[in-house]
Amino acid sequence: MSRTLTTGSPWRVILAFSVPLLIGNVVQQLYQFVDAIVVGRHLGVDALAAVGATGGLLFLLLGFAWGLTSGFAIPTAQAFGARDVAAVRRSVATGTVLTALTTVILTVAAPLLVHPALVLMQTPAALIEQATVFAQISFLGTAAIMAFNYLASIIRAIGDSKTPLVFLTIACALNVGLVIVMVGPLGWGVAGAALATVVAQAVSVLLCLEYVRRRVPVLHVRRADWRVSRADLAEHLRLGLPMGFQASIIAIGALAVQVALNTLGADAVAAYTAASRVDGLAVALLQSLGLAASMYAAQNLGARRPDRIRRGVVQGLVLAVASAVVLGVLLITCGATLVRLFVGDGAPEVVDLAAFMLLINGASYVALAVLFILRGTLQGLGSTVIPTVTGIVELVMRVGAAVVLGHLWGFAGVVWSNPLAWVGACLILVPAYIRAHRALERMPVDPLEVTSTTAIPVIGPTDGSMVVDAVVTAPIGVVADRGESGPAWRSRRRAKDATRRAPSTRQGTAPSTGQGAAPSTERSHRSAGEGPRGRHPE
Repeated sequence: MSRTLTTGSPWRVILAFSVPLLIGNVVQQLYQFVDAIVVGRHLGVDALAAVGATGGLLFLLLGFAWGLTSGFAIPTAQAFGARDVAAVRRSVATGTVLTALTTVILTVAAPLLVHPALVLMQTPAALIEQATVFAQISFLGTAAIMAFNYLASIIRAIGDSKTPLVFLTIACALNVGLVIVMVGPLGWGVAGAALATVVAQAVSVLLCLEYVRRRVPVLHVRRADWRVSRADLAEHLRLGLPMGFQASIIAIGALAVQVALNTLGADAVAAYTAASRVDGLAVALLQSLGLAASMYAAQNLGARRPDRIRRGVVQGLVLAVASAVVLGVLLITCGATLVRLFVGDGAPEVVDLAAFMLLINGASYVALAVLFILRGTLQGLGSTVIPTVTGIVELVMRVGAAVVLGHLWGFAGVVWSNPLAWVGACLILVPAYIRAHRALERMPVDPLEVTSTTAIPVIGPTDGSMVVDAVVTAPIGVVADRGESGPAWRSRRRAKDATRRAPSTRQGTAPSTGQGAAPSTERSHRSAGEGPRGRHPE
């Protein structure tokens, strides 16, 4: 069910929207938990390390798919916030065409590049065969990955973050069952683990398509909508490519980290893989808040509510930072225990290395929280330059730390690559958002609606009261529920100027002991200042 993010308490709206995203991320991470446990316990540390050695390559694809499709959904969210149903349909059609073209290219090219890429990454010879099989099967399932990410993104763009969670949970449960059967009784090794993921992802795509067909008419594309214009293509690519590129840059940094790890041996790779599984659960919460901030900003920008965006970012930062502190403490105190779920008690060196990584990352989560909220907000506002620049900064910091510090300090140096990348990105994002925050303050607020009213006296005064008679003699501008539709909404722009010219009337308040009650009054919300319409803060 679609839901507007343009009304209600900002922090409550962001939290309510992010909770299903968080649960979905946790479900995915739990699947990866089970996948790693099954592979590690049934096939051994080398198989676990082989799967981990493909992490950078898979993140390159998954990150690009997530970033690209999330960018394609931003115009959808803005159109939905503005209540422009035709624009929503055009956006869906445009995003579908671009997603399909990208899928064809990746499905053909990615499997062919796996083995050369693993060799270039200096993957240990003992791991390269299993790693190649796992990655090739995963890349052959690109269509399912891209389709689910795009469908989930446009469903979230209309304010529904719960439905993708349901389908993701079903897919992950199926995934767990398949990986246990394929790796265990069937004995298909790492190939079975990869195939289980592809099959489960395909099921989630079918569920999303059927849900949209039956329950979400606003996303139903008509024949005329497939006549995609160059302007629509350009706008979607303007938002999607930088977000996909940004995710790819981060993935390239992860590949550089993987190269540095490969030179340190199988124990280092296994430790990093196990720690990343635990770390991913914590990062999932902060990432969910960031995505919620992006959709929140996009809808409120479309609804011309910059005041809500400003308040929402501040409240979102408080939520994210508080969560980061709690998560950091949990990882620092319980990290070693969680790592033993993957490797058991027979690999103490792996446990020690992984616990050290969780200590460093957990102490740095506050920077990551700020990064996700501010970058998500800027992306929702349509800004592409700053988020891309921060991705480049992350790449430089992560690669530099992995190569230089890894050479000097070994595994400890590689571990510092993530926190340094987060801090480097924040140094760019904080001043950039401060400028956007000030630009939002200058933008006009557009919440005024006109109600049809007649002259209605307020009851009073009564004996002994000091209430002054008040009569409503003109339409009153009120903050209306932007969820409404129909003639009242369509006439809003025409009526707003008339409302602003209406004389202000102060209403009295009925005494608590009076014999009548004053009619309920509605608040009039005006912008602090007027600025040029249609300008997005950069």
